[in-house]
Amino acid sequence: MEKVKFVDPDTGESLAFFVVEETKVGGTHYLLATEEEDGDCDAYILKEVETKDEESVYVLVEDDTELSAIGKVFAELLDDADIAF
Repeated sequence: MEKVKFVDPDTGESLAFFVVEETKVGGTHYLLATEEEDGDCDAYILKEVETKDEESVYVLVEDDTELSAIGKVFAELLDDADIAF
């Protein structure tokens, strides 16, 4: 499973996430990521906001409307997963 690093802009802390699934909606690239590779755990939706020198910059999706819409897309892509948002 692919692993990506995310830097919290508030604390500067580097976090590692496992990419469970990815999709593109309306030209925007999204990742469904977890902190654990296997088992039940929290999942996060990350949104690509820019690309620099072949490296993508992602932010956590915090807008409730966008989160709900993209969460439904991931739920359809992962029909065997129990996703609650």
